[in-house]
Amino acid sequence: MAKEQPVTRLDSTYMKHYDAYMERHQKKKKRLIRRLVMFVLLVMVVAGAMVMYHVNQQSIYAEKQQHYQKLQTEMASLKEKKKDLKEEVEMLNNEDYVLQIARSDYFFSKKGEIIFKMPNEDPSY
Repeated sequence: MAKEQPVTRLDSTYMKHYDAYMERHQKKKKRLIRRLVMFVLLVMVVAGAMVMYHVNQQSIYAEKQQHYQKLQTEMASLKEKKKDLKEEVEMLNNEDYVLQIARSDYFFSKKGEIIFKMPNEDPSY
């Protein structure tokens, strides 16, 4: 096995141009990689911001939906209460109903009537 001789480099203008070309090519490649990395980072930051915004909006929407359901339930109960109060107003316009309430709650009596108050408890025997 013969010892290999290193190839000697010729100092010609072609080689100088070739070296300059290779150096420019390496610099272009390095700039391209830097631009791609910066672009990917920018895209990742924008995508991350959009995802965070979407998640935030979803949570706000869920809260609003829950609040809406609560208000719907409250509105239904208030409508029911309004209906009951209207019925009560109609009944209070009836004189017989008012007299019945006065007799039962406030112990008003008719002429010659005696009211006995009975205990509400059941006998223990």
